[in-house]
Amino acid sequence: MSKYNLFYGVATALITPFLPNGNLDKESFSGIVRRQAGSGISALVTGATTGESPTLTDEERTELIKLAKSDSGGLPVIAGAGSNDTSHAVKMAHEAEAAGADGLLTVTPYYNKTSPAGLVEYYRTVCGATSLPVIAYTVPSRTGMGLSEEIWGELFSIPNLIGVKDASGSITHTERLISGFGREICVWSGNDDHTLPTLSLGGDGVISVISNILPERMVGMCRDFSEGNLKKAAQTAAELQPVCDALFAEVNPIPVKAAAQMAGLCGGYCRPPLCPPSAATIRRLSVVLPAFPEIDLKFPV
Repeated sequence: MSKYNLFYGVATALITPFLPNGNLDKESFSGIVRRQAGSGISALVTGATTGESPTLTDEERTELIKLAKSDSGGLPVIAGAGSNDTSHAVKMAHEAEAAGADGLLTVTPYYNKTSPAGLVEYYRTVCGATSLPVIAYTVPSRTGMGLSEEIWGELFSIPNLIGVKDASGSITHTERLISGFGREICVWSGNDDHTLPTLSLGGDGVISVISNILPERMVGMCRDFSEGNLKKAAQTAAELQPVCDALFAEVNPIPVKAAAQMAGLCGGYCRPPLCPPSAATIRRLSVVLPAFPEIDLKFPV
């Protein structure tokens, strides 16, 4: 199988703005997409974890894809399309393709989980239901299961399963993925603070949360790495680490939506069971964000 790269560098896992009444804030979402499109970002991801996928209706997922396609300036739009119900994941894949998505991000099943054989069958079924390239998404801290090495060979023989978003939290896991299959599939970090280590191991970039707020910085870091400016890339990573820490001080996307509100991008509303950020998180963001002059901070939150 030849390597199919849907994007290299930074894809932003977009937040989903909501109005105070809980409905989609389409105007703010379009503004966020246009801002991203002008930042040098390589791709956009809608309706995934950072987009509060568990609380989105299928109709809202479709609307987000269409809005992103309309305002992205031609950037690839990758749609979240995974479930613990395989038939629902297939439905999501069909609807995303019909809405114009360029690829799918398909998380492993969660809560009821599955066996290794069931996981392979899950991805075979979802991938077989679409002509789009599919990225497997492993995030054991949320789903209770990961992509075990025993099934990698079977998984990566699926023709349109083109890569993995690795949010395992283990650089060792990432290294084994890349060393074993990096010539055949793409491996993107699912953790912002693992972006440079992933690139240094031969990975393809990151599906990022922090780029919702600081897209140019993340793009610049990846570009500097690819151009051999390793010291500059490392310096940027160090500068971004306090922001990264603050954005994960509580369950994602609570802090990043608060940061987006502070930057005037949208309201910070989340859907329950997510709740407003603590005062400590707001204070922490208020300390770290002013270090970046490209953020036009609006106070108070």
